[in-house]
Amino acid sequence: MRFAKRIVLFLAVNILILVTLSFTLNFLGVRPYLSARGMDYNSLMLFCLVWGMGGAFISLGLSRVMAKWMMGVVVVEAGNSDATLSRLVQTVHNLAKAANLPAMPEVGYYSSPEINAFATGPTRSRALVAVSAGLLEAMDWEQIEGVLAHEIAHVANGDMVTMTLVQGIINAFVMFLARVIAFFISSRGRDSDSGSVPNYFLVMALEMALSLLGLIVVSAFSRMREYRADAGGAGLAGREKMISALEGLKKNARYADLTGKESLATLKIAGKPRGFAALFATHPPLEERIARLKAAV
Repeated sequence: MRFAKRIVLFLAVNILILVTLSFTLNFLGVRPYLSARGMDYNSLMLFCLVWGMGGAFISLGLSRVMAKWMMGVVVVEAGNSDATLSRLVQTVHNLAKAANLPAMPEVGYYSSPEINAFATGPTRSRALVAVSAGLLEAMDWEQIEGVLAHEIAHVANGDMVTMTLVQGIINAFVMFLARVIAFFISSRGRDSDSGSVPNYFLVMALEMALSLLGLIVVSAFSRMREYRADAGGAGLAGREKMISALEGLKKNARYADLTGKESLATLKIAGKPRGFAALFATHPPLEERIARLKAAV
């Protein structure tokens, strides 16, 4: 039900965006200019929206399979002969039940020295929660429970779907604006039979530049969701366990690079980027996350 509401909200937002964009192009006199020179901007908007969102949702739909393959995740079943892994599964199931998830997530384990955990999956009923060997070795069980609660909160909040929707909208805008700007630039003074190859490379260059700007928006939204998942984890496991988990991550900082994997909601260690680099951080500094939890009433 939440997934359906999220999709309806997404469609409403996109309709509003298209209407606003259409009004803006008309107001600025851009639409007649495009139409007079052979560009059907309505078709272009629709194409970019379908293509941008389609890629994002295909990535989300394949997220569990791809995560298992890319990270080497092995699914752990209840009653595993390894006492630690068996306890891991039981803890995830207890937290999922407390969060009222419609189905128990798959529980995974992967061999890596990094201190990390992540959640992924297309819906709240088809999620995967996985932890690294490094995390199980470096943390005590109270801290591990805090980490798992954070990941279950991501699933309960629908963060993988939400971030995919945001990324899809950004993809569509990047594709659309890159082509409109390239059309303006390449149409000025070019011969009627030339310009197709320069325009192709121009579109590529503009897409890369605009994608960087879009990444700032996606990263800012991701940081907001991390704070919310911290609060949700504190509600499931207890504030002290959540704080202890973040302090444990800070103490045992080993960096996990999941750049570009928007369908993975992670608790990866985030450094403290400064200046311009801070705009691209998907996770807030651990110090700020801990401070927020300590300040919460």
